[in-house]
Amino acid sequence: MATEVPDVVPQHPGTGGPPPELDASAVESWRASGGQLVELLGRVSALGGVGAVRLGPRPTVLATGAPAVQHVLARHPDRYVKRSHRARILVGDGVLSASGEQWKRQRRLLQAQFTGTGIRRFEQRIADAAHRTAGHWAECARTGRPTDVGEDLRFFALDTIWRSLTGHPLDAATHDELAAIETVVAALPTTPVPPASGGVPAAQAAVETAVAADLARIDAVAGHAIDAARRGGAGPDGPGLLHVLLDLATSRPEYTDRLIRDELVTLLVAGHETTAKTLAWLYLLLERHPEEADRALAAGAPGSAARRDAVQALVSETLRLYPPAWLLPRHAVEDDLLDGFRIEAGTDVFLSPYLTHRDPGLWPDPERFDPERFTAPGRRPAQPGAYLPFGLGARACLGLQFAMREMTVLLEQLLPAFSPVFLSTPSAAVFGFIVRPDGPMPAVITARR
Repeated sequence: MATEVPDVVPQHPGTGGPPPELDASAVESWRASGGQLVELLGRVSALGGVGAVRLGPRPTVLATGAPAVQHVLARHPDRYVKRSHRARILVGDGVLSASGEQWKRQRRLLQAQFTGTGIRRFEQRIADAAHRTAGHWAECARTGRPTDVGEDLRFFALDTIWRSLTGHPLDAATHDELAAIETVVAALPTTPVPPASGGVPAAQAAVETAVAADLARIDAVAGHAIDAARRGGAGPDGPGLLHVLLDLATSRPEYTDRLIRDELVTLLVAGHETTAKTLAWLYLLLERHPEEADRALAAGAPGSAARRDAVQALVSETLRLYPPAWLLPRHAVEDDLLDGFRIEAGTDVFLSPYLTHRDPGLWPDPERFDPERFTAPGRRPAQPGAYLPFGLGARACLGLQFAMREMTVLLEQLLPAFSPVFLSTPSAAVFGFIVRPDGPMPAVITARR
């Protein structure tokens, strides 16, 4: 299911000239083949840690080398900014798409909710959601009834974030309505739509029209949750992140109903889509490498630090091979030197965790699923910028610790007890807004001996 990435040719930093550019004939060949963007960018990555390709009237720069990634995301995020966010039609002005001082304020207010201390308040909710999914698999194992593993993992991730947001377990009707999120995410453009003077770009307008009904369903769920939180206070599990947002509205006038809706939907999307897809990829990898599940379980007793570390390594290696946000677009707002190459203001700069994670100069034998990279000393690259499944720097994912915790908790319940036997598996990866398997994952759940 991986897309082959050409071996990166080692290249010395530039000396002030433009980055090497992929030949136009290679671009035309790619267009004629109807390939995915990742295939074209894989060819660009073969030019070195910084390369360019002409996707429009001017070259787009691709930075995959660890020093260049660190430079753009961690050292100089003020020079390389988000522009025309691809998910704005879904998340509005939530923290994912906000920029400038507005983003700084929103990020600062939410940050405390996702520290180690903040996450501990949600431990029981995570455990309850994991127990619910384990119970479903136990029933499937008892009856022999097939289930879709990908859908089960999506339900778990959505149940977890819904409990954390509202204080309520996810009910069937809300789950059905929020299936619209996956439809909208699948329709989002792979790359940003450049802003156009005089209105919304035609491509963006077309997406909005195509998913208008789904956006309305999401808005209705968000509106109902906000109204219920205002009327009834905390849910049975206690107050959630939605209640934090409502409290902010009492002292900060910028937290209008619309911004609360946008933050709620942002946390829903970011809090379950990427987690669900990572877990799905992990189970597909374990289907081909069952010995890795055995190795993780043999690392220590249930509940031990050694087993937890081994389970987290399974997740970390999955995130290396299939980072959900496989493409991170930025826009240069001033002239700069990137690894010695001249970057002019106004240049679009792409970073691709997927391609950086498959650079054999950073990760030997990069196509191999090898969780020991994250447990054995010296196996993981030391260079900053070599591993970025959740981004880097100031705009790194807020929910990093939350996501790792919920995935580990679920796997500590499922791995020792169950083994899915897949009836069919997806044949390829789809590189859209996130990287996802291209089809269903039906399986019979068997009890693990």
